[in-house]
Amino acid sequence: MTTLGSEFAMLLLVSGNWATLNKLEQGLNKLGDGEALKVSIRQTDAKMPAGDRMPYAVDIVSLDQQGIVFNLANFFASRDIEIADVATKSYAAAHTGSPMFAVQMAINVPGTVHIAQLREDFLEICDRLNLDAILEPVKT
Repeated sequence: MTTLGSEFAMLLLVSGNWATLNKLEQGLNKLGDGEALKVSIRQTDAKMPAGDRMPYAVDIVSLDQQGIVFNLANFFASRDIEIADVATKSYAAAHTGSPMFAVQMAINVPGTVHIAQLREDFLEICDRLNLDAILEPVKT
Protein backbone atom coordinates (compact mmCIF):
# COMPACT_ATOMS: atom_id res chain seq x y z
CA MET A 1 0.00 0.00 0.00
CA THR A 2 1.35 3.41 -0.89
CA THR A 3 0.30 6.86 0.18
CA LEU A 4 -0.54 9.37 -2.55
CA GLY A 5 -1.06 12.64 -0.67
CA SER A 6 -4.20 11.99 1.36
CA GLU A 7 -5.15 9.00 -0.81
CA PHE A 8 -4.04 5.39 -0.63
CA ALA A 9 -3.30 3.04 -3.52
CA MET A 10 -3.28 -0.73 -3.21
CA LEU A 11 -2.37 -3.37 -5.76
CA LEU A 12 -4.07 -6.72 -5.47
CA LEU A 13 -3.17 -9.64 -7.73
CA VAL A 14 -5.79 -12.38 -7.85
CA SER A 15 -5.97 -15.67 -9.69
CA GLY A 16 -8.70 -18.28 -9.87
CA ASN A 17 -11.31 -19.85 -12.10
CA TRP A 18 -13.29 -17.61 -14.43
CA ALA A 19 -16.56 -17.80 -12.44
CA THR A 20 -14.96 -16.72 -9.17
CA LEU A 21 -12.99 -13.96 -10.85
CA ASN A 22 -16.13 -12.71 -12.58
CA LYS A 23 -17.98 -12.49 -9.23
CA LEU A 24 -15.04 -10.67 -7.68
CA GLU A 25 -14.86 -8.22 -10.59
CA GLN A 26 -18.61 -7.46 -10.35
CA GLY A 27 -18.33 -6.92 -6.59
CA LEU A 28 -15.35 -4.59 -6.96
CA ASN A 29 -17.13 -2.61 -9.66
CA LYS A 30 -20.08 -2.10 -7.28
CA LEU A 31 -17.70 -0.90 -4.55
CA GLY A 32 -16.09 1.52 -6.99
CA ASP A 33 -19.39 3.14 -8.02
CA GLY A 34 -19.12 5.75 -5.27
CA GLU A 35 -16.64 8.61 -5.01
CA ALA A 36 -14.81 7.22 -1.96
CA LEU A 37 -13.23 4.26 -3.77
CA LYS A 38 -11.80 3.99 -7.26
CA VAL A 39 -11.28 0.52 -8.70
CA SER A 40 -9.21 -0.32 -11.76
CA ILE A 41 -9.28 -3.92 -13.00
CA ARG A 42 -6.91 -5.35 -15.58
CA GLN A 43 -6.89 -8.94 -16.77
CA THR A 44 -3.48 -10.39 -17.53
CA ASP A 45 -2.12 -13.52 -19.15
CA ALA A 46 0.09 -16.01 -17.40
CA LYS A 47 3.69 -14.88 -17.42
CA MET A 48 6.10 -17.13 -19.22
CA PRO A 49 9.13 -17.96 -17.08
CA ALA A 50 12.45 -16.60 -18.27
CA GLY A 51 14.90 -19.33 -19.15
CA ASP A 52 17.84 -17.65 -17.42
CA ARG A 53 16.31 -17.51 -13.92
CA MET A 54 16.81 -19.97 -11.08
CA PRO A 55 13.88 -20.66 -8.72
CA TYR A 56 14.59 -20.14 -5.01
CA ALA A 57 12.44 -20.42 -1.89
CA VAL A 58 12.62 -17.89 0.95
CA ASP A 59 11.24 -18.72 4.41
CA ILE A 60 11.26 -16.13 7.17
CA VAL A 61 9.98 -16.14 10.75
CA SER A 62 10.25 -13.30 13.24
CA LEU A 63 8.47 -11.34 15.88
CA ASP A 64 5.76 -9.35 14.14
CA GLN A 65 7.07 -5.93 13.18
CA GLN A 66 6.18 -3.29 10.66
CA GLY A 67 7.90 -3.27 7.25
CA ILE A 68 9.08 -6.87 6.89
CA VAL A 69 7.52 -7.53 3.48
CA PHE A 70 8.37 -4.00 2.28
CA ASN A 71 12.06 -4.43 3.15
CA LEU A 72 12.25 -7.88 1.56
CA ALA A 73 10.55 -6.68 -1.63
CA ASN A 74 12.96 -3.74 -1.87
CA PHE A 75 15.94 -6.03 -1.31
CA PHE A 76 14.98 -8.39 -4.13
CA ALA A 77 13.76 -5.67 -6.52
CA SER A 78 17.05 -3.77 -6.21
CA ARG A 79 18.82 -6.89 -7.52
CA ASP A 80 16.38 -7.56 -10.42
CA ILE A 81 15.14 -10.66 -8.60
CA GLU A 82 11.54 -11.47 -9.50
CA ILE A 83 9.13 -12.27 -6.67
CA ALA A 84 6.82 -14.91 -8.14
CA ASP A 85 4.72 -15.60 -5.03
CA VAL A 86 4.34 -14.31 -1.48
CA ALA A 87 2.41 -15.82 1.41
CA THR A 88 2.31 -14.32 4.91
CA LYS A 89 0.91 -15.49 8.21
CA SER A 90 0.51 -13.85 11.61
CA TYR A 91 0.15 -16.07 14.66
CA ALA A 92 0.82 -16.23 18.39
CA ALA A 93 3.94 -18.10 19.53
CA ALA A 94 3.11 -21.43 21.14
CA HIS A 95 4.58 -20.94 24.61
CA THR A 96 4.89 -17.19 25.01
CA GLY A 97 1.94 -15.89 23.02
CA SER A 98 4.23 -13.33 21.36
CA PRO A 99 2.94 -11.98 18.02
CA MET A 100 4.84 -13.79 15.26
CA PHE A 101 5.03 -13.27 11.50
CA ALA A 102 6.01 -15.75 8.80
CA VAL A 103 6.75 -15.06 5.12
CA GLN A 104 7.21 -17.60 2.34
CA MET A 105 8.37 -16.34 -1.05
CA ALA A 106 9.08 -17.94 -4.37
CA ILE A 107 11.70 -15.89 -6.20
CA ASN A 108 13.43 -16.20 -9.56
CA VAL A 109 17.10 -15.24 -9.49
CA PRO A 110 18.79 -14.13 -12.74
CA GLY A 111 21.70 -16.28 -13.85
CA THR A 112 23.92 -13.18 -13.69
CA VAL A 113 23.50 -12.86 -9.90
CA HIS A 114 26.40 -14.28 -7.88
CA ILE A 115 24.65 -16.64 -5.45
CA ALA A 116 27.28 -16.48 -2.69
CA GLN A 117 27.07 -12.67 -2.65
CA LEU A 118 23.26 -12.82 -2.72
CA ARG A 119 23.25 -15.14 0.30
CA GLU A 120 25.68 -12.90 2.18
CA ASP A 121 23.65 -9.75 1.44
CA PHE A 122 20.37 -11.51 2.25
CA LEU A 123 21.59 -12.81 5.60
CA GLU A 124 22.99 -9.38 6.41
CA ILE A 125 19.64 -7.65 5.89
CA CYS A 126 17.89 -10.41 7.84
CA ASP A 127 20.32 -9.97 10.74
CA ARG A 128 19.77 -6.21 10.65
CA LEU A 129 15.97 -6.69 10.72
CA ASN A 130 16.19 -9.53 13.28
CA LEU A 131 14.62 -12.10 10.93
CA ASP A 132 15.27 -15.84 11.04
CA ALA A 133 15.59 -16.74 7.35
CA ILE A 134 16.39 -19.47 4.86
CA LEU A 135 17.21 -18.95 1.17
CA GLU A 136 17.45 -22.21 -0.77
CA PRO A 137 17.11 -23.41 -4.35
CA VAL A 138 13.89 -25.11 -5.36
CA LYS A 139 14.62 -28.71 -6.25
CA THR A 140 12.15 -30.38 -8.57
